[in-house]
Amino acid sequence: MPAQRKSSSEVPPPPVFPGFHIMTKPMGPICNLDCSYCFYLEKERLFPNNENFRMREQLLESYIKQYIQSQHVPSVSFAWQGGEPTLLGVRFFRKVVELQQRYADGKEINNAIQTNGTLLDDEWCEFLAQEKFLVGISIDGPARLHDTFRVTKKGGGTYEKVFNGLRLLKKHGVDFNTLTVVNRLNSKHPLEVYRFLRNIGSGFIQFIPLVERLADQEAKRLGLDLATPPRLGDEESCRMSVTNWSVEPRQYGKFLVEIFDEWVKRDVGRVFVQIFDAALGNWVGVGSGLCVFSETCGSALALEHDGSLYSCDHYVYPAYKLGNIAEQPLGEMVRSLKQQEFGKAKKNSLPRYCLECDVRFVCHGECPKHRFIRTADGEPGLNYLCAAYKTFFHHITPAMRTMTDLLRSGRAPAEIMQISQ
Repeated sequence: MPAQRKSSSEVPPPPVFPGFHIMTKPMGPICNLDCSYCFYLEKERLFPNNENFRMREQLLESYIKQYIQSQHVPSVSFAWQGGEPTLLGVRFFRKVVELQQRYADGKEINNAIQTNGTLLDDEWCEFLAQEKFLVGISIDGPARLHDTFRVTKKGGGTYEKVFNGLRLLKKHGVDFNTLTVVNRLNSKHPLEVYRFLRNIGSGFIQFIPLVERLADQEAKRLGLDLATPPRLGDEESCRMSVTNWSVEPRQYGKFLVEIFDEWVKRDVGRVFVQIFDAALGNWVGVGSGLCVFSETCGSALALEHDGSLYSCDHYVYPAYKLGNIAEQPLGEMVRSLKQQEFGKAKKNSLPRYCLECDVRFVCHGECPKHRFIRTADGEPGLNYLCAAYKTFFHHITPAMRTMTDLLRSGRAPAEIMQISQ
């Protein structure tokens, strides 16, 4: 007997999809700097027919409308990145705010922008303060560490320009945090980096471990110099060498341990370090709030300047393109089976070594992009940074248990500073 169409009263309503996050790149990979280690600059080669990387106003309006309408949450957060988004100028972002207000429909709208800070001036900072943008400043430590890799197109250092941008943000009362790429050089100076960030007034610190491999066959086919993300069971991934600027696993573990030991004695509740917060969230059982330390992923996507939507910022390659918002509804792509499978693969592709690990509950195998080495018994899919995280999470276990007990008894985790004296 042929299947019969249900009446409208029998068709269940579509499932309510919770909030998701998109890293929006309205200028694509275009940047005014030429940071030696940047994995995104070369993505310009993926758009060979695009002479103008500036997101068109009509596409911008469609994106803002769809993004707000697809979010079944009271507060919607936009994240603007690049490349360098400030290349678009203040006028572009005034239009962003105007469109957000037009389509807000009673929802609270928040904006964050990640910038190298070199183009910030009084006009920019007045706007950012007025519209309450949260600004992420990319800075890798004091000048001698920052200027090693974060350079201009002519190879000059950028520290002074970045620091001037930071000074202007403070002058205008703009909320900011810092993003520090932990590379092979600055990872050897953990306390110098941490104390520098604390002293410049960063109340929220993000450490991003730098891990990139030399081009695999797929990257070479695309005309790229850095490897594409590893695939489960891919033998080539296990053979590719990391770049000479990538952080070394054991050094990264030592970097985190030394900073944590200083933080837990004097800065809890005053300085927020993203990885420490994420660890405590998983210890308490409320979740990390950070995709790399979540059991599954898939709710943090990337939108390029031409409207193309990708599964993740680190997966902006043709194989992970979900579609284009000019051709398909944004919410439909976010909810697609392809994206759901992408998110579940993080959990389902863990090697046995991870499944049996005593700190799996806090690590969850970290980012799949970094899973390209073998376990001791030869199974592929182990995270390159595994040694770092095992060292770090084991080291902080006593402190995390203490802070968890404090929270569960209705007390502040900062009390650990008195307990540990």
